[in-house]
Amino acid sequence: MQKTMISDAVKYVGVDDRSIDLFESQYVVPNGVSYNSYVIMDAKIAVMDSVDARASEEWFANLDETFGAREPDYLVVQHLEPDHSGNVQRFMEKYPQAQLVLSAKAQSMLPQFFTLDMNDRCIAVKEGDELNLGSHTLTFVMAPMVHWPEVMMSYEKSEKVLFSADGFGKFGALDTEEDWACEARRYYFNIVGKYGVQVQMLLKKAAALDIRTICPLHGPVLQENISYYIDKYNTWSSYTPEDEGVLIACASIHGNTMEAAQKLAELLRARGVPKVVVADLAREDMAEVIEDAFRYDRLVLASATYDAGLFPCMESFLNILKSKNYQKRTVGFIENGSWAPTAGRQMKDIMSGLKEITLVEPVVTVKSTLNADSSAALETLAEALAQ
Repeated sequence: MQKTMISDAVKYVGVDDRSIDLFESQYVVPNGVSYNSYVIMDAKIAVMDSVDARASEEWFANLDETFGAREPDYLVVQHLEPDHSGNVQRFMEKYPQAQLVLSAKAQSMLPQFFTLDMNDRCIAVKEGDELNLGSHTLTFVMAPMVHWPEVMMSYEKSEKVLFSADGFGKFGALDTEEDWACEARRYYFNIVGKYGVQVQMLLKKAAALDIRTICPLHGPVLQENISYYIDKYNTWSSYTPEDEGVLIACASIHGNTMEAAQKLAELLRARGVPKVVVADLAREDMAEVIEDAFRYDRLVLASATYDAGLFPCMESFLNILKSKNYQKRTVGFIENGSWAPTAGRQMKDIMSGLKEITLVEPVVTVKSTLNADSSAALETLAEALAQ
């Protein structure tokens, strides 16, 4: 069992998974991921969420070690996504006296995931409802669309613990030593990022709680400097740029568009822009580039024209930005085309449909390779972006 100290009564029973290559079949996780689950030991025993089916045996072994001779009274289901609910049915079959505590929406979704009829054993809770365990009391906080409609969180009053479902989570197994913000940011914008309005509503509820510990469903338990994590979530969910800098997202076929992107990066650095990142959309982790797009206050889209449209990796990048509610940024453009460059117009059309996007002129047009005219246009674009 991963030794994560919470308190004498609140125990960690989750599992690290280092065998997984892609989280949700799309996000690279070189350091794996944790499936977090917790047990509150009191007069009544409550288990806070289960884990992915990939980790079943280890989780049940952790439960057995924690329960001793006792058996659980409740399984609190905060989120029905399979990486957290993969063992709900097996748990309910193993512990026939246990009850499920969940939102009404989650109860209605149970038949979509499980063959066992559990309705008679469900306690459907709503905003502000409480579950008394003895000296510990859980208060339920509804969090719809953070990031599924059935999600709720649970606040334990006596120890001031927020069980935060997928909120405040990050990629990486718990035995990984790395900066929290980097992988938490990549996790947030790619998984929860679309739902900033809903996260803001949740943070208003959280502001009324005295939170000393945050227990997420992925990543480390957070017990120090709680305001730091809440401030990060406030920044991210309000779509406020976190840092001054420019991401140049480049979709280059033969390297000529990348040459223009690198040249622009040099010009920006020479003008004192504090951070300039050039990303190769064809080769780099797309989730990492999405993270940087939200991190910095300026973005440059550099794409070759392909089949009279955008090079596919640029089209994918823009579709993801749009789906994640990208906004409140300044955006410039570089296009390339050997006979009929159209990428600039198409990128501008997509960006102009997003909220509070400032479009920077000129659109730099490269015809095959940089020449004196396109190099001069890069200088003008760099000057406009550096202001």
